[in-house]
Amino acid sequence: MDTGESWLDGLDWTSVEAGTGSLSNSLDGFLLPAEEIVAEGRAVVLVNLDAAGLLLVTNFRLLFLGEGAKQLVPLGTIPLATIEKVTKLVSRRSPPASRLPGAAPLRPVRRLLHIVGKDMRSIVFGFRPRTKQRRTVHEALTRLMRPSRLYELYAFSTNLPNGRDPRMRLRAEYMRMISATTIGTDTSAGDSNIRSEWRLSDVNANYNVCPTYPSLLVMPASFSDEEVQQAAAFRARGRLPVLSWQHPGNGAVLARSSQPLIGIMMNSRSNADEKLVAALCAPPCTGFSQRRKLYIADARPRKNALANGAMGGGSESSANYLQCEVVFLGIDNIHAMRDSLARLRDFLDIHGAASSDGSSSLLRSGGWAWGGGNATTMSGALSALGDSGWLVHCHTVLIGAAWIAARIALEGASVLVHCSDGWDRTTQLISVASILLDPYYRTFQGFQALVEKDWLAYGHLFAERLGTPTYTGIHIVPSSESLVLQMGSVSTSPVRGAPGSAFTSAGSHSPAALSSNYSPIFLQWIDCVAQLLRIYPSAFEFSAAYLVELMDCVLSCRFGNFLCNSEKERVQAGIAESTGCVWAHLEQLRESGGKKHEHYNLYYNNVKYSGILLPPAAALFPTLWPHFFLRWSCPSPVSTGGCLPVGWTHGGELELEAHALAQSFSSLQNAKEKAESKLQELMTERQLLLEQLQEEQEGRLSATSAAGRARRETAALKQVIEAMGGKIHISSVSSQLLHTSDEETKDLEDANTEHRPDYHLNDNGSEQHQLAVSLCMGPDFDGPGDVSRRPCGAELNSSCSLRANESCCWPQSSCIRMGSAFIGLRTDFDALEQLSILDRYFDIEQPDVVQPPCSPPHPPGVT
Repeated sequence: MDTGESWLDGLDWTSVEAGTGSLSNSLDGFLLPAEEIVAEGRAVVLVNLDAAGLLLVTNFRLLFLGEGAKQLVPLGTIPLATIEKVTKLVSRRSPPASRLPGAAPLRPVRRLLHIVGKDMRSIVFGFRPRTKQRRTVHEALTRLMRPSRLYELYAFSTNLPNGRDPRMRLRAEYMRMISATTIGTDTSAGDSNIRSEWRLSDVNANYNVCPTYPSLLVMPASFSDEEVQQAAAFRARGRLPVLSWQHPGNGAVLARSSQPLIGIMMNSRSNADEKLVAALCAPPCTGFSQRRKLYIADARPRKNALANGAMGGGSESSANYLQCEVVFLGIDNIHAMRDSLARLRDFLDIHGAASSDGSSSLLRSGGWAWGGGNATTMSGALSALGDSGWLVHCHTVLIGAAWIAARIALEGASVLVHCSDGWDRTTQLISVASILLDPYYRTFQGFQALVEKDWLAYGHLFAERLGTPTYTGIHIVPSSESLVLQMGSVSTSPVRGAPGSAFTSAGSHSPAALSSNYSPIFLQWIDCVAQLLRIYPSAFEFSAAYLVELMDCVLSCRFGNFLCNSEKERVQAGIAESTGCVWAHLEQLRESGGKKHEHYNLYYNNVKYSGILLPPAAALFPTLWPHFFLRWSCPSPVSTGGCLPVGWTHGGELELEAHALAQSFSSLQNAKEKAESKLQELMTERQLLLEQLQEEQEGRLSATSAAGRARRETAALKQVIEAMGGKIHISSVSSQLLHTSDEETKDLEDANTEHRPDYHLNDNGSEQHQLAVSLCMGPDFDGPGDVSRRPCGAELNSSCSLRANESCCWPQSSCIRMGSAFIGLRTDFDALEQLSILDRYFDIEQPDVVQPPCSPPHPPGVT
């Protein structure tokens, strides 16, 4: 494979013609709130991915859109504040000695723009020839990437969610820390629950005692504010010893400060400082009368501490502090860390799968891919990683922090940590040790509290270390005189102009180099936390993706939390009121994805890891953190945005697969919940239907019972009427009979028959058929004559059916049956239905005395 020629040979420049027209409407989905386009370049090639697209410069970032401006490419999209250096290059191709026979002929010179990011990104853009697009983009980047005023940053133009005042959160953390609670407890106790040996002091309310300390300090109750001011005069930059954390069980203290000002002769002392250290770091042990031991952990190498003595600094003498032992942890200064990161970047750019110029970066000095290399070149790559020193420096920080945590947890000793100024190495050691000691700091809320307390409130110089402008009172100027970092020694990366490179600088015109105040101290600490997460994968609530997201937010300056150098500067600049809060932003991201969001650690077990972590020394040697350092150096195809997912690791994709499975499980869980909810609704509906069916069954049984009762009553009534010589006929009638005319009624009356239907309308207004009852009491025989003289026919049988044991008396006397004279009786069915006729009414009573033969007896059942 040719070194760096693939993108030139394979690209058809005529297929990426520059478009015309306005972009404001088509890019609304890609721009952030208050983000405005400043410059643009059409048909620009992202050399790393051999992809053409649209390159935009906004007031916040460099934005690259591929595939017809429809897809954002993460590799080519970088915030302006994250850009470290911009260089214009031209390809000066000459056949290398190792060029394969028959290779394609070289193309003409192309114009390139090389961008190096603070996030280990190295990207190259190619521009169309005979255009001024590269110049336009370069000038816009040069003007915007290093603003001279703090308020020119994009963070001040947004309306992002703000959290409450950081000083209120710091006070809450103080209350949790010094209250009588157990390890890992998240509680903000009241003042009445503060340990009796501590008090909250506002002696630094105006930042007069120490400009880089917070306005509220935790001091020993026995130490007055006047003594605080005296002790501050004996420490570099007034950074006197203060409480950082206290073990809730044994009372041991973790404290921090800067180096003492012992003078050139190294014999200066301060009674106030010695008293403060004794009161701060050595309260009586619980249950013991003797004083606890005090370790003073100097983060510097011993020789560096002695060298500082020539400038009035130095380290404490164990003879001046009771029960004291001074230990040097041997961590190098910020300059060594800066050079180490530069060498690590060179290693990644040379030995990655693909380099910033688009060629195979494996052995670009003349070899080919790994398959064609040899053991010497492979060992050379490993040696280059070791020579960078980055892993060694991280290991030193981890070892020192673990040693501090062990002294507090195992010995019950107090530890005072400092370096030269107490805001770089001291902060690293204090915060890593706190994570090991307190599981609360291994949660989202606790990690935020730790960063705000030990990094922000206690004055880590973020503006100086990141190369951003800061607030200086009347004038707002950049934090350093120069603005772009020269990464140590001469780079060996071809894209940086190494001897024999195919690329040379074409007059960078970038601002001058950054001063030595720039240093990746916060990144190194985040790397140390990631190493602990690797050692204890179930001890942290957050994942490596959360650490990467936080680091990207810090570098981008999109939020105001990490602007300026101290709490004083942020308060004076009105940062909390004018900018968005990164913690609120991260919380919104987590809420959008729920517990399965990539920021959550799926393996977190707060029950198992509810105490102190004391890793063995052998386990603390770090490895290269792939989530941050390899995501750009080993890019994936353009379809995935040119970057590896944050969960990618060399050993596999277990974390990515776990999150994918968690997302699938979450979807299935949601579907299950919806199905259960629907099932519950159906069960409720079924229960209602069963209740309605039960009611209908009860009504049917009641109606059946009523109908049976009606039939019995009707039969009884019919029996009575027939016994009286009548005839009854029951039939149903329709609504047509309701309008019977008067003539028809009169005819019915003349025939001793009447139809009187009983009807009504049901609830829905429809007509119901009712029953008609006809009752006829007609003559015993047809034909004219005196009805009273008509016999009932009983004379034929010589016995009367109405008189027991008697013969018929007709015609000597009237017939008893005809004497009843129930002729033309009309019956209403509803009235009959409401009658209550008992069976005893029909019992024929046997007379005790024989009546006269011709006297008419009472009919049976009639009184």
